[in-house]
Amino acid sequence: MSFPKNFLWGGAVAANQCEGAWLEDGKEPNVTDVMVGIGSKDPGIKWNEETKKYEMCLDPNKAYLSHEAIDFYHRYKEDLKLMSGMGFNCFRTSIAWGRIFPNGDEETPNEKGLAFYDDMIETMLELGMEPVITLSHYETPLHLITEYGGWSNRKLIDFWKRYVTTVFKRYKGKVKYWLTFNEVNNMMINPLVAGGVLTIDNPKDPSDPIGSTTEKDKWLAYYNICVANAWTVKLCREIDKDAQVGCMLTCSSVATYPYDCNPDNVFGAYNTVRLNNFYFGDVFCLGEIPGYVKRVWREHDCAPEMREDELQLIKENTVAFFSFSYYRSSTYDQSVGMDGNTGGLKGRANPFVKECSPEPWCWPVDPKGIRYVMNILYDRYHLPLFIVENGIGLDENLDETGHIHDEYRMYYIKEHLKYVHEAILDGVECMGYLYWGPIDVVSAGTGEMKKRYGFVYVDRFNDGHGTLERKLKDSYEEYKEIIETNGDSILHS
Repeated sequence: MSFPKNFLWGGAVAANQCEGAWLEDGKEPNVTDVMVGIGSKDPGIKWNEETKKYEMCLDPNKAYLSHEAIDFYHRYKEDLKLMSGMGFNCFRTSIAWGRIFPNGDEETPNEKGLAFYDDMIETMLELGMEPVITLSHYETPLHLITEYGGWSNRKLIDFWKRYVTTVFKRYKGKVKYWLTFNEVNNMMINPLVAGGVLTIDNPKDPSDPIGSTTEKDKWLAYYNICVANAWTVKLCREIDKDAQVGCMLTCSSVATYPYDCNPDNVFGAYNTVRLNNFYFGDVFCLGEIPGYVKRVWREHDCAPEMREDELQLIKENTVAFFSFSYYRSSTYDQSVGMDGNTGGLKGRANPFVKECSPEPWCWPVDPKGIRYVMNILYDRYHLPLFIVENGIGLDENLDETGHIHDEYRMYYIKEHLKYVHEAILDGVECMGYLYWGPIDVVSAGTGEMKKRYGFVYVDRFNDGHGTLERKLKDSYEEYKEIIETNGDSILHS
């Protein structure tokens, strides 16, 4: 009654949060390079009235920590050895699209970018770790956004096909697990980052740095990404039959409970929140545009132009597994507004989830929620599930002895893994568990180093100073024990 024999244990990061070297070896900027956290309301893009284009315009008073990040680009060998030291049998990261095709629309790839990933992937394999590679983790090349308007322009489908064909051929036989678009179901609340959507020729007003993104733009991007996802599956099947393609969606919001038994709150939790979580998953996994999406198109007159051959492509090329992130749960109360960030949605406080993570972030800690989410997803899609993000960010500094005693992190992990195991006993097929992020990286949501997730501490701070020295936290050895025992150390503690 333990975890499955071939369970995948490891950790997950993203290129834009760890690599740094943002303009090195031919790479050009991506969308997150011009932002201090993806929640930023003022990204470094401005409208140029003379050229009638958006252009990169970074604020000299801001610290863009992702530009150097933790310098994984130059330190990946030592960092991957640290990951292997915990017994990881897989490791998730992303390929930065802009390292392979710097502007996104080139005819030929950048060989220096490919050479970096050649060696990084080979190093993982030598260390006994299966690479789990995300093709797009909030890393759309900035040029594709400023020049073409991003994914609302169907030209990006062909640019994407060229990119994925290149990496599929390059890493045939080496990468078995590919993920398409990271947390792309965040697109309606964060279209610029999650969907790379920008209206170029219609800025709302000169003071608005990112212009107006209309409902039409978002749904055009939605459809084009659905087509691109299907092409990804098709191309992978043709190029490397031993590899699998999965989707990757944020699913914290699946655990949005009705605040009470008021039918409006019960249906609101389902219709207003949960369906907004599934509108990509239903296409990626089931192969059809769902009816509730078509209703939105009818009522808001924003239906994209669809081609029959593309709808057939979507139907015939669904993903092989469903990967997701889960951090926390929330509640829905029609009388209280909801907002969200990278951890999920936030509604009215749940009186039955009394525990929160330590300040300053204070996320509700609901380990039972991951079992709930896994059952909902498996019942809906009947696909193997892969937990590729679950973790806790803490404000940590070395103590007077040069150590970090992070008991709360291990408490969070162990409690969640207990309920992952319960879901497996429920009959849910689960491929593995990847902790986010096993080494301190730049926070996606806030663009800072203060919010630390790692088992490995990195000496870097919000103002950009630091030696980048790596130090093991107490949790390093504890997570190692969990992996060594295939989770039995949790189940029998």
